[in-house]
Amino acid sequence: MKIVILFLLLTALGQAQDPLAAELDQVAKTATAMVDGDVARGIQTPRSLAMMLAKNPRDHWAAADNYDVDQEAFVATKKTLIRLARLCSVECDVNLWLPVTGMPDRVHVAIRNVHEMSQFWKWGDLHQPMPEEMKAVLETGQRRTVRLRENMISVLAPVYDSLGDIVGLVEVVASTTPNRQENVQ
Repeated sequence: MKIVILFLLLTALGQAQDPLAAELDQVAKTATAMVDGDVARGIQTPRSLAMMLAKNPRDHWAAADNYDVDQEAFVATKKTLIRLARLCSVECDVNLWLPVTGMPDRVHVAIRNVHEMSQFWKWGDLHQPMPEEMKAVLETGQRRTVRLRENMISVLAPVYDSLGDIVGLVEVVASTTPNRQENVQ
């Protein structure tokens, strides 16, 4: 019992001493309410998804060259993500991640934002294995604070559709030591 109480006190103290993580968590909580999962699910076109899943042995970049979106859904969601990022007192990004249709163990970043910050995205990858942190958010609906990279904090939060199903997640991410050129590739 004493160990549990000590753990809870240390966890609360750690959160109280990290105002950036608390701020990102509030933006992530707001994102769950604001990002429309029905619209987000319609961002990638069926043609683009087919290209993403097919390997072209003669053209390694065929899928990336043919990644297209439903313009209306993309722009509406991107505007929402940009507005959410403005809630941060520091430079932050709010990125949208969606599971790959037909490949439940894979995820793709549907929208990245202005500072190109992410603890998960690897340059050039259209989709990648789903990190355990994302899988946990998609399964439980609970926000999760992640510190995988030194000097970065992300909060992952679920995105719901109108039926209450989790269809994706947002990554609210900021650097603890901002460097404007660090993420530009």
